[in-house]
Amino acid sequence: MTMTVNRPAVAESAPSAGTRASTQRRDRKAGVILMAPFFVLFVLVFLVPLGTALWLSLFSADEPGLGFGPERTIFIGLRSYLAVLGDPTFLNGLLVVVLYCLIYIPLMVVGALALALLLDSGVARLKRWSQLALFLPHAIPGIIAAIIWLYLYTPGLSPIIDLLGKADITVNFLGISTVLPSIVNIALWSNLGYNMVIFYAALQAIPHETIEAAVMDGAGPVRVAVQVKTPLVRASIVMVTMFTLIWALQLFTEPMLLNQSTPMINSRFTPNMYIFDAAFTRNNYSLAAAAAVVLLVFTIALSYGVTRWTNKAGQQEAR
Repeated sequence: MTMTVNRPAVAESAPSAGTRASTQRRDRKAGVILMAPFFVLFVLVFLVPLGTALWLSLFSADEPGLGFGPERTIFIGLRSYLAVLGDPTFLNGLLVVVLYCLIYIPLMVVGALALALLLDSGVARLKRWSQLALFLPHAIPGIIAAIIWLYLYTPGLSPIIDLLGKADITVNFLGISTVLPSIVNIALWSNLGYNMVIFYAALQAIPHETIEAAVMDGAGPVRVAVQVKTPLVRASIVMVTMFTLIWALQLFTEPMLLNQSTPMINSRFTPNMYIFDAAFTRNNYSLAAAAAVVLLVFTIALSYGVTRWTNKAGQQEAR
């Protein structure tokens, strides 16, 4: 006779409270160690310069006794901020960068996305060489690129102007109505390939099944690019738009070099040029610091507005 003995199942013991607490402490410690380099850089690169700028904007050097007494630092409050916001040249500089953004950002985003879609579609030959050729201008330092285009914009030196002159076409690239588009052209030439690579990488991550389903439904190449691929890389479009906006508001190198060749660009053409002029030409560090803080607040406000707008647009599309 065979007897069957049923052995009770051994229940797995749950981790004790002490073990869970030890695991949580270890996880927090690992998180702090991994995040420490970021916070160190954030403090050194952003918070310390910002604190220095705020301190400089609230204080100013004063030399009593008609300049013969010892220099001392005095508290001036918001006087520098009022001077900046009441200066027409600074406000005109803000208007210049706003117009620059309105021209540059749409051309940059649409142009880079169109090139990325063209490469992803398979129409373009030699994809890797095409990417290299488009990205190569970004590898050239901005100041070198500005010098190259300054040569191409200068009458008497530019082969482009000479060639147009032979066809009885007169173009002044540094005139009152063309100087801003000329600056936009330099920035596009330098950065279009870089943003194209970002969009191309995002397009490569789209599942092939999605594209195949759209093609089977009868969608042509243009419809697939516009209505299928573009919405799927929306996050990359928002990121590129945000970074391009922040970069555009810091416009400095191109107009700083071009102002030697045209009277249309003065020493305070943009807010960054205004800050440079206040600090190193007029030696008014309080005014320069206040202008830098105002530009920072303006940049944050615009970036926040773009973020809110894109989030609302994404929610409406999801509905």
